Amino acid sequence: MSMRARNRTSLAGVAALAALALTACGGSSDAGSSKAGGADAIAVAATDDACNVGTAELDAGVHTFSVTNTGSKVTEFYVYAEGDRVMGEVENIAPGVARDLRVELPAGDYQAACKPGMVGDGIRSDLTVTGESVQLSEDEALSAAVDGYTSYVQNQVTALQERTQEFVDAVKAGDIPAAQALYPVARSYFERMEPVAESFGDLDPKIDARENDVEEGDTWTGFHVLERDLWETGDVSASGPVADQLMTDVNDLAARVQDIELQPLDLANGALGLLDEIATGKITGEEDRYSHTDLYDFSANLEGSEAAIQALRPVIAEQHADLATALDEQFAAATAELEKYRDGEGWTTYTDLTEDQLRGLSDSINALAAEVGQVPAVVAK
Repeated sequence: MSMRARNRTSLAGVAALAALALTACGGSSDAGSSKAGGADAIAVAATDDACNVGTAELDAGVHTFSVTNTGSKVTEFYVYAEGDRVMGEVENIAPGVARDLRVELPAGDYQAACKPGMVGDGIRSDLTVTGESVQLSEDEALSAAVDGYTSYVQNQVTALQERTQEFVDAVKAGDIPAAQALYPVARSYFERMEPVAESFGDLDPKIDARENDVEEGDTWTGFHVLERDLWETGDVSASGPVADQLMTDVNDLAARVQDIELQPLDLANGALGLLDEIATGKITGEEDRYSHTDLYDFSANLEGSEAAIQALRPVIAEQHADLATALDEQFAAATAELEKYRDGEGWTTYTDLTEDQLRGLSDSINALAAEVGQVPAVVAK
């Protein structure tokens, strides 16, 4: 059996270990508890055809949704504001698994949604939030953290525009070697800020959906279509319209980011969400299945997670000094583990990694996620 074949047969085990660790750090499995980290725990029972939320009315403030998946499909849970703006989300909730989502909700009308199979609009129910509360962003230190991270995201999206334009130009010119070299570099800027992109519900799938994420009848667009054309078919003669649409969508994302209003829990949840991205996508090799440039994404997700935590670090250090130290140590350890696979200015091809090497990467992310998973509760105090 070839190395590539051995690697592929082992991926399910690696992914399962990562998912279990993220489940442990993502929240208690006691969905019926009345409190979770100082916030009311709202039980959500998710199945393949139902999403039963414990209440339809909430007071303004921070709440924890404890989602238990008793169905047969992997699911996701979202809280949407008007226009499907994502207030909070937790992805990759495997059958038999419980995950928590802590989210701050001002007064207004929302929808909760479970997505069995992680596709479509989801099974939705209305949430009405009333009253007033002191918002986390009114804290001076948390406000400064949000401002700093917002600047980081805006810088990333500007670089994303520039590098995506170079990538699109190479595709349209038929320069396959140049486009292949630019593909993982351009995507890195997107991957660092992906939780922010996901908050604009319609844009993330247009830019970054994989083929199996697209519902029947919908049009597949974005980076991964071009990845397939560049590596699988080797023919980009008809790829110009897809490339142009990608550039349009990236420009749209950049315009929206300039006016974005993030909240402190967005940073904390996003940092954990990026580690979830690694553990459930990058570590399995499914994200960049044609190019096998997954380690570029892995690195970018790790960097984006660290940027969010660093913005929050003064608050974390003041409230939980030991956690701040543990975060520093685990980010350093995960970065060092990844650096073993540096190849010049880039990264080793994913399919060249052995099962033991993948397990080492997975273990480093698991240990880091266990610490990052404590941050939302610290921020919400």
